[in-house]
Amino acid sequence: MRLDALLSRLGFGSRSETQRLIRVGKVRLDGETVTDPSRSFREEKLFVNGAETDTRLKRTILMNKPKGLLTAAEDPRQETVFSILPRVYAKLSCMPVGRLDKDTTGALLFTTDGELAHRLISPKRDIEKVYVARVDTALCPEDIEAFSKGVVCSDFTAKPALLTILEPHTARITVTEGKYHQVKRMLKATGHETLSLKRIRFGPIVLDEALQEGSYRELTEEETAALYRAAGM
Repeated sequence: MRLDALLSRLGFGSRSETQRLIRVGKVRLDGETVTDPSRSFREEKLFVNGAETDTRLKRTILMNKPKGLLTAAEDPRQETVFSILPRVYAKLSCMPVGRLDKDTTGALLFTTDGELAHRLISPKRDIEKVYVARVDTALCPEDIEAFSKGVVCSDFTAKPALLTILEPHTARITVTEGKYHQVKRMLKATGHETLSLKRIRFGPIVLDEALQEGSYRELTEEETAALYRAAGM
């Protein structure tokens, strides 16, 4: 890849801006100052404005999504999850894997691999998503049974799901689908209004307890490998 194209992908500006950056001597490869924007990049150490730069084009990250942000790349009226990410992720097309509602918190994955994202959200793969929900009325054994059989909602019948009562008004819910507002709609169909909802696991990726709400981190090699295995890749 041309050096100016790489810098643009990494968020250092448009192609013309990165070309100027290179020509004025602000870019080094393995300690050598480079002034030719057409120079090919071959896995050397890259320094821009004196700082070493991460040149990986493939990224997969885990965010502990806060309440109040849309799961979208951009929106003209409301803040999105990209408002708390460095712009390099958007430049690399590191996009959300599925969605979390605006008022839902917890584990949200992002990846630059479109095929991985497609497989992870495909209903054919039955990849588990685990939530903790707090509701307005006490849960009961009948709710467990209803979820295990598949809750009938207004326009679909959910696949069998696992509901575990943690406290009278709190449950852990495991689903293998990702329909619009699905968990909230399943709870509503069994007589409960959702007061809060947090996703704590997506497939093999468990929300890191040390990851504060509104923070993110890149997945480890082991986590990334587990995600690809779950997707059958």
